[in-house]
Amino acid sequence: MEQGDFNTVMVSPSTQQKKPVLSWGLKIKRKLKVVVPFLAKFRPPVGQCCPQCTPLSLDKKSGHIPASLGFQNLLGINETHTRYRGWLVRRVCCMLFVNGCKVYPSPVTNRLERICKNNRVREALAALPEVEDEPERQSCLSPYLPLINTCISPRLLRFVGWVMLKLLGSVFCSVQVNLNHLAALHKETQKGSLLVYVYVHQSIMDCVLISLVLFCHNLRVPYTLCPLQIKCSWLRLILQKLGVILLPPGMLTEQDAQMDSLYSPVMTTLVCELLSEGQALSVGVSRQSGGGGQWLALISQLIAEGAVSDVSLVPVGIAYDRVPKANVQIGLISALRTLYFALRGGWKGTVRIHFAQPFSLKEICQTGRCRVDGWRPLQDLLLPVIFTNSTDSIFGQRLTSWLLPRHCAPQLVQSERDLGIALILHLIYSTTSCMAVMSTSVMSGLLLHRHRKGVHLSALCRDVIWLIEEVLLRDMDVGFGGSLVEVVYHSLRLLTPHLIIAGIPSRKDPFIIPRPSLSATLSLSQHTHILTHTFILEAVGACSVSAMLCGVAGSGIGSGVRSAEAGGDEAKADVEFDVALCQTELTERALQLCHLLPPGFMPPCQSANGFAVEAVDSLVRCGVLIMEEVLRDAPACDAYKKLGTLSWSTSDDPYNDESDSEDGESRFYKLSHPSQCPEMLLFLCSLLSGHLRALRLATQGLDLLCTPLPEAVCVAQIHSHLCNMADKDRQHYESCSEEMARTAVRTLIDLGVIVEEQQRSGMFLAVSPRFQLADNQHKLQCFISQYI
Repeated sequence: MEQGDFNTVMVSPSTQQKKPVLSWGLKIKRKLKVVVPFLAKFRPPVGQCCPQCTPLSLDKKSGHIPASLGFQNLLGINETHTRYRGWLVRRVCCMLFVNGCKVYPSPVTNRLERICKNNRVREALAALPEVEDEPERQSCLSPYLPLINTCISPRLLRFVGWVMLKLLGSVFCSVQVNLNHLAALHKETQKGSLLVYVYVHQSIMDCVLISLVLFCHNLRVPYTLCPLQIKCSWLRLILQKLGVILLPPGMLTEQDAQMDSLYSPVMTTLVCELLSEGQALSVGVSRQSGGGGQWLALISQLIAEGAVSDVSLVPVGIAYDRVPKANVQIGLISALRTLYFALRGGWKGTVRIHFAQPFSLKEICQTGRCRVDGWRPLQDLLLPVIFTNSTDSIFGQRLTSWLLPRHCAPQLVQSERDLGIALILHLIYSTTSCMAVMSTSVMSGLLLHRHRKGVHLSALCRDVIWLIEEVLLRDMDVGFGGSLVEVVYHSLRLLTPHLIIAGIPSRKDPFIIPRPSLSATLSLSQHTHILTHTFILEAVGACSVSAMLCGVAGSGIGSGVRSAEAGGDEAKADVEFDVALCQTELTERALQLCHLLPPGFMPPCQSANGFAVEAVDSLVRCGVLIMEEVLRDAPACDAYKKLGTLSWSTSDDPYNDESDSEDGESRFYKLSHPSQCPEMLLFLCSLLSGHLRALRLATQGLDLLCTPLPEAVCVAQIHSHLCNMADKDRQHYESCSEEMARTAVRTLIDLGVIVEEQQRSGMFLAVSPRFQLADNQHKLQCFISQYI
């Protein structure tokens, strides 16, 4: 495809579809009708290789980054994308374009025979007690034959590609693709590199969009590892002819498939054979459970064994301004229902797709640069702080072994499993970092975390400009462009079901309030996840400042800030903040909070201590904190104090916990006095309040659990408790999602509050005897509440 006219305006809703008259949009003051700052002038580079874990890959590809950044609408196909011209061509240009796309061969010759001869499969078959001769052993592979025979049919691929381009045009108004990132993929393909695309699960449309983009740009369409159980037989057949590797028939979930002794060796061998054939792969990873990450660990094992020379991993960031919904258990009726609601959805959303720079998996595996040491159980890190207020144990990395449990890829040894967990964490973080911040994310973040009680449209527009600038300055790209009126109008139209827009005839400025309901708040909260990732440093630092302010005995500062966050009187701009905050204690509070964060927020190649130090420094950079000058009898830089020696230290050094003073005293900070300081502090604290509040409420609901319980039942009961508490208070619905409940239960397991008990029927959860005591539960709740 050609680049077209998308260098300056990536998404302008008015150019994609006709919209009604801006009845309230035209009432915005004329001075607000400006172009969004920086757009089309400065866009931060995203998706670069990690300089610590893959410096060789970064150096190899740093010279291939073009100076300009070009985008293209995948749905904007016209006659210029074909070799022909004319009025007839304009009507069939999409069909001609699809017919001209290159399709790489996908041979299946002798694949079953090669898999049966593999030592890994032969050993698994030999271990079956009821199988004696060779024919019976091969018959045991009959459920896996559809998976083994998965291929890519060129004719079917072209037809489905044409159909999807037509259907996506009815669902989305724009699918924007970064052309410069695709240029790097073309160069990797010319070198013969094996590409594995990794994305974070959001919708079933993820893998469809990745394959369609690669097909339309003459790149090899990948085989997609899709852990779904498709009930419709003809739909399964079509997907298997498009390179989609589904679950074996009769296995509802991937966990059920892992229980089969043949699944892991057959799938590992199949992945090895596909890579040996030169095929590309597409793997989705779950942000909550790490599901799908076992394939990355298996590929790294194949590289270590020498079965595969090397693989280039490509993180793919897909950003929706309205995530399409789809049922996991797909049947014919559910598929038609999903398609029907997508087509009648009214106002169309947009999609932004970033393919990050490929990096070598072999470089990570063999150089040992990816951090896999210093991991400690969460209870060892935080329980001494909770019970004895001892901070000696907080230095370390949180162990998240549940991202790659034993039943997933059981053949991995502990060192390979640790490397696989580090790889999963790294790719979740890298994929999220290259996602674009959409207009609905900006609007949802402001309405949910800054203007919960409502805001006038003119003030909201000013905050939109401010937040976009802050996002771009943190090297995160945005997935929209155009005038401020168009951006605000487009995002509000998509969020209309979740908002109350009130207009008074006597006033020209509408008033906008988020709906105080569970569904509306959860939808807004889903959009703000990328904002939390963008401002995670500042959010951790702000929560640490709030925790210290709340600990000041007899001070009105902490209570004032807390009441404003809780929905009381707003913090006044003229409040004098005269409390000096110690850098060492601030860093310790931030480090404790880092251990409570879900996976994916912190870069795994950075130590938790270094992240905490940087979180405190980020508040100084954004103007929330200022350095407090401490008067001394002798200057801090007295060269004669230590016999002529002068030592220097910086807060950027993660291995230095002391300040730059000679006697080892820490720096002190004070809250700054600009008018936006209290609002900025509350906005940053609110970004993490949903997760922390869910964890605190889950701790309060421990007495309601009749343990032992299966994990699914335990999560369901905690989820019900969160919803009941939100309904009772009629607020804080963002803490009531099933994802929040599952994350809270997992954190409580890591803390040792809930223990896992293996029984005959499976794994059960029970409250540990230590936390059955009300006093210990109260201490844990107080520890979590200090950050809210």
